[in-house]
Amino acid sequence: MQRREQILDAAARAYFHTGGGFDIRDVAREAKLGYGTVYHYYPNRHLLIEDVLDSGFERCEQALAEWTASCGGSADDRQLLAYCTALLRLWQSDARAYLVYKMAAEHYAGLPEKDRQAAKRRFMDRLYVPLQSIVRRADDGIDYMFALLVGCCGLRYYAGTSELDVDRIAKLAMQAITKES
Repeated sequence: MQRREQILDAAARAYFHTGGGFDIRDVAREAKLGYGTVYHYYPNRHLLIEDVLDSGFERCEQALAEWTASCGGSADDRQLLAYCTALLRLWQSDARAYLVYKMAAEHYAGLPEKDRQAAKRRFMDRLYVPLQSIVRRADDGIDYMFALLVGCCGLRYYAGTSELDVDRIAKLAMQAITKES
């Protein structure tokens, strides 16, 4: 189990280094494992991406469930700010969780059509719509909020920024959703 987790983490990081065009050798290099070891667990890239996204979804769904329980099914701006902060912290520590939202922003481009539709459906059904119903906003504010969070967190993965100003970014995301300046 530990080896599989190591491979999945490396695959998520390899995604950011290669723009999604990684292969098993890239993952082996990133994980500091032999090609044969990675191939033993994942004989093709498709199975690897599937597991990376599945585990990322599980972590994001868990974060949303925990936040939902803490705010009692209805959220004010302070609670939404707390969710933005928690999401950014999760993404900083977990490339797989970030990849779920990063790929959602790109409509899961790069996945085979069948997988793309399933990923979009899972994102909408388990992450987006539940948040929208709790926040009770029918406009596109959540889209802007996620765009800002994903874009800013991308600095960590693409530009090599070691630490993000999570509180500042979360406040900017709140401005996006509330349309304040």
